Amino acid sequence: MNAETRQKILDAALQAILESGYRASVDDIARRAGVVKQTIYHHFAGKDALFAETVRCMAESVRVSLDEEPADLRSCLLRFAAVYREKVFGGTGISLHRVLVSEVARFPELARAVFAANLGETRRRLAATLSRAMALGKLRRDDPEFASEMLLGMLTGIEHGRCVFNAELPTDKAPERAGRIVDCFLRAFSYESTQQA
Repeated sequence: MNAETRQKILDAALQAILESGYRASVDDIARRAGVVKQTIYHHFAGKDALFAETVRCMAESVRVSLDEEPADLRSCLLRFAAVYREKVFGGTGISLHRVLVSEVARFPELARAVFAANLGETRRRLAATLSRAMALGKLRRDDPEFASEMLLGMLTGIEHGRCVFNAELPTDKAPERAGRIVDCFLRAFSYESTQQA
């Protein structure tokens, strides 16, 4: 398979899917890629396979990892929070969410796989980071998976719904907001919070 042609097809499919979802036609994708329709079928078994691969590629661009962990937990979480919010609220993140929700009934396995590979993997890595912080005494002992889901929820919250529905775009995506969220999370999981309860 010619990698350059395959990438042209995927790039064209991405643009078409962002605009039209699964309704995007193979003819339109071929036109955008500068290839004939048969070339697409040479590289992909059909429209479903092309759609699935395009969505997987989109999802990879939204994935957030915690590859480097500084000694300072707050710095680590601040960097993570800023990148996570940037990707989730960015054009590709919102578009990916809309496309998957609109097609989840048609592609349930794909939706589950994209969730597991992206948000699920982000949650797993964040939980591992928080678990190590708990073991080192930087956070009080608790369920790290619950803590990771709480932080991820805090980082998106109602703002995500506003973006998805074009109700109101976030006016404060700045690092200051991410910092306030991280500090609130750290207070909730500090040893002091258990003493006050």
